[in-house]
Amino acid sequence: MTITALSTATKPAQNKARVLWIACGAHALHDGFTDALYVLLPLWQAQFALSYAAIGMLRALYTAVMAGLQVPVVGVAQRIGGAKMLAVGTAAAGAAYLLLGASSNVAMLAIALVLGGIGSSTQHPIASSLVAAAYDGPRSRGALGTYNFAGDLGKMALPATTASLIAIMSWSSAASVIGVIGVLGAGAILLVLRAGPTERSVRAGERHDIGKVRDRASLLHNGFPLLLAIGVIDSATRMGFLTFLPFLLRAKGAGVPEIGIALTLLFAGGAAGKLVCGFLGARLGVLPTVLLTEGATAVGIVALLPLPFGPALGLLPIIGVALNGTSSVLYGTVPDLVTVEQRDTAFGVFYTGTIGAGALSPALYGLFGDAIGLIPTMLLVAVIVLLTLPLAWRLTRAFNTPPRPKATRESAASGASTVP
Repeated sequence: MTITALSTATKPAQNKARVLWIACGAHALHDGFTDALYVLLPLWQAQFALSYAAIGMLRALYTAVMAGLQVPVVGVAQRIGGAKMLAVGTAAAGAAYLLLGASSNVAMLAIALVLGGIGSSTQHPIASSLVAAAYDGPRSRGALGTYNFAGDLGKMALPATTASLIAIMSWSSAASVIGVIGVLGAGAILLVLRAGPTERSVRAGERHDIGKVRDRASLLHNGFPLLLAIGVIDSATRMGFLTFLPFLLRAKGAGVPEIGIALTLLFAGGAAGKLVCGFLGARLGVLPTVLLTEGATAVGIVALLPLPFGPALGLLPIIGVALNGTSSVLYGTVPDLVTVEQRDTAFGVFYTGTIGAGALSPALYGLFGDAIGLIPTMLLVAVIVLLTLPLAWRLTRAFNTPPRPKATRESAASGASTVP
């Protein structure tokens, strides 16, 4: 079963553009919601006397719930419509920030973060699948690159907005303002839907359950597991680094406004990395691009540690290019390794793995932070990212083997000789 764009017999360009705008807007909001939490973490630690491990656990609640619901929300979206699901999820994420603003204890924070994870679980698999379906074929990678870039715009805007608001009001009031932005965003998605239909779900009867089982099983081939493993390590590195970066900057003497500026610079570099590395991935291939970005990430983290705050600000955009650049290559490669029938499931599985890794890594690194200290933990993050390099080398062989059509797979299972 796939989430596809509407039949574009009358206005194909307008329908495709509408799908892309919905996906990009949702991506910007939800990525902004996720990364604005990094501005709030040090404030929660101070107000509620939390350890690094406790901070990591709180951060993990949001992303763990978001990761665990990636595949289930695809099934719901195939019944009620992907864009409607995005609107509901965006409203839930906005409501979570409203609840954060009303939180007076750690338990309320935890409930709000769970609600936020539920809302944000709707975004990645649904929006990326809508874009891939609307721009099927060679244009898919470019459209997905635009969609990924939009997420980085949200990462720049909402953390900076949150930090600026905290400079003039309490963190709880600032969280409430961000929540209102989310609710308004959900309303905007609904207004776009009223302007005209943007997507539909393929009827459940168009594919059989046995076909779904075969699609999921065949994800074990064509290099998809290697791509997923690289994505898991890359996501764990990124989330671990982002979780502890505010604490590192605070140790260098930065306050909340300065931390907000630093994150904005980092995410600005990340946005540039999405565009630059998407181009490099198309020109150089997966292996050279991953070697370049992941190697630069490790070197950048190590170089950042001894620098004072001023020079560190100058380095952060460069780290951002490498830190986020890999993901652009990985997301755009998913459709190249699976068939059209597998695409929805592949995106769901891929985001489950990568976001799940991002959920677990802050808690695990938090335990290391409490045990060995902040600086050694950041060095550990830099070492772990290098594990992607041998995996990328192995992926190159599978990447050059295109996914086999469904009929070919069925013939191969019956013992017939086929040509990929």
